[in-house]
This record gives sequence, structure tokens and C-alpha cells, in this order.
Amino acid sequence: MHRAGLASQPTSVSRDDGLELLGAMVTAVNRCAPPGNRPTPRERDNCLPYLSREIELLGALRVIVPLGSFAWDGVLRALAAIGVRPPAPRPRFGHLAETTIGRYVLLGSFHPSQQNTFTGKLTPEMLDAVFERARGLSG
Repeated sequence: MHRAGLASQPTSVSRDDGLELLGAMVTAVNRCAPPGNRPTPRERDNCLPYLSREIELLGALRVIVPLGSFAWDGVLRALAAIGVRPPAPRPRFGHLAETTIGRYVLLGSFHPSQQNTFTGKLTPEMLDAVFERARGLSG
């Protein structure tokens, strides 16, 4: 996010180290790490009201970057819960997949997990491309 101009510094090591997000916010579909860090659909659905409410409260929000297919699906569900229905057929997740739903643009990215970064499925350049595109879309 720093390389795309969305964060004040490249790393954060503590809560008070000066990191500031610039025109961006980080949130989660799930609010707690489940056993084995593998959230279930039920756990996602229990947390969706929080995400839906955050989206409603962020009046200037235009671009949403779900990290991974689970988050993509969660955002689609959260938008539907506030009356913003996805088009049919339902938009499919993919890296740099882009779709407009109401006033929001969803821009997909592979999740930056070790499984994806260590195997090269997601490279720093690929993630940079996502955040640069998100910044461009948001104006």
C-alpha cells in the first residue's frame, strides 16, 4: 500500500509507530481468526453485519479490494445485505477481476498468504498492480 501511495510508511511494527493509511481503510470479512485460520461460511455470515455497516458508514467509499475469493464472496454478500445487488451472472473472483456494483468497484486480488506468496501465485508486482489500479479508480 505504501508503494501505491496509500500508506505513510512501508512497514508497521507497533500500534504507535506512525503508520497512517491515506485514503484507505483495512477491514475484514471475519472478525476473529478461527481454528486453523480457516473461516467457515457460518463464521463469515455471523460477521457480515459488521462489514455491511462499515460499508454503509463510509460514504466516500468507491473501491473495495477483497483479498481472496472468500473475501470477494463476503463483500458481495455484505453489499446485498444493504440492498446493493450484484448483477447476474454473479461476478467471478480472480486476480485483478473488476466489476461495478452500484457505486462500488470491486477489484479482486489473491490473498497475500504465505501459501500464495511463497509459491509465486502472488508476487509483489501483482499486488502493486492491484493497489495502483485501486488508487486510479478512486481518483
